[in-house]
Parts: sequence; C-alpha cells; structure tokens
Amino acid sequence: MSDEWQPPAGSWASSAARRRNMQAIRSRDTKPERTLRQMLHAQGLRYRVAAKPLPGLRRTADIVFRPTKVAVFVDGCYWHGCPEHYIAPRTNSGYWSEKVAGNMARDRDTDRRLAEAGWTVLRFWEHESAEQCASTVLSVVLERRNRLLEGKLRSDE
Repeated sequence: MSDEWQPPAGSWASSAARRRNMQAIRSRDTKPERTLRQMLHAQGLRYRVAAKPLPGLRRTADIVFRPTKVAVFVDGCYWHGCPEHYIAPRTNSGYWSEKVAGNMARDRDTDRRLAEAGWTVLRFWEHESAEQCASTVLSVVLERRNRLLEGKLRSDE
C-alpha cells in the first residue's frame, strides 16, 4: 500500500496538491468583493454581507440591501463561466465543465427567483472595474430608495 495520496474514483481532485489548492479558494470575502464593499461603505451605503435575500432560498448574495431589495453578486470568472476569461481545465475537464455549467444555471435560476420576488439583481464579473460596479450599485440603490420613499415601491413587493 502506498503512502502517497490517491484521489478516490470519480474525485474532482487530480492530486493532493490540486485538492489543497482548490480547498483554499474563498467563497466569500474575495478581494473584488472587499474592494466593492469598501467603496460602497465610503459612499455611505450600509448592507448585509453573504446574506440570503429570500428566507426560503438556500442561496446567498455577496451584498444585500434588504430595504431596497437589491442583491449584488461578484462572480468569479472561472466558477461562473465568464465568456471573456473562462478556460476549461485540462484535467478532469468533464467534471469541471459540468460544475461550471451547473453554477451558471443556478445563477440564472437565482436571478429569476429574486426578480419574481421584486428584487433587483446586479451581477458583476471579478475583473470589472470596482469603481464602475460601485457607481452602478449606488445609483440603483438610491433610485430604489427614492421610489420606496415616494411609495412607488412597496416594501412587500
């Protein structure tokens, strides 16, 4: 019997090193998320981090503005299939292609469910300018806040 780690049959990891590398990837508080949050906070916006916009939905948004019903997602190019930057892996490509396709389908389903519940969904790629993203979020949140104050956006919508 060998002391060297062997991936189980059908495993997503092709080696022990790859497994360690993939497990170290953050699912929240990534640099693009932190940068965007800092810019939004500097603009005076307050929000929830890694929160569930809908109580019955087992999915979290990166940044949530509950009163105005705005959910912000900062999607990683690899994990969410960025058309500009996604490159299919050379090892275990079937597994990873299926995984990314599933993530993309879940993203679309999340967008649809939130929209049906009256939420505005903003999605950005990790490579997009944080300044541009912050500007977009700020304008959407302020516009929805104004509509809410004017009574045009029901809080239960």
